[in-house]
Amino acid sequence: MRFTVTAVIIGSYARGDFNVWSDVDVLLVSDYFLGNPIERLRHIDPPPGVEVIPLRIDEFERLREKRDPIAVEANSLGIVVRDDLRIFSRR
Repeated sequence: MRFTVTAVIIGSYARGDFNVWSDVDVLLVSDYFLGNPIERLRHIDPPPGVEVIPLRIDEFERLREKRDPIAVEANSLGIVVRDDLRIFSRR
């Protein structure tokens, strides 16, 4: 199944201060996601050591407006892996 998504690595791996115990934090933004963020996690099966944050576009934009730490870090230090939604194309 194909869907549009923006994927950004955030956290210690993006900052470069990770260690052997660090997980990889991946922000996924897509309108494909249904339900609330907790319900979405039930449908995502990341490999061990990967923490996924699934947000809809409107939720991410709201976090950006509020200067939420997740959005701030994604905007400033995030490593964009895929940007189908062109959220970070003007960075």
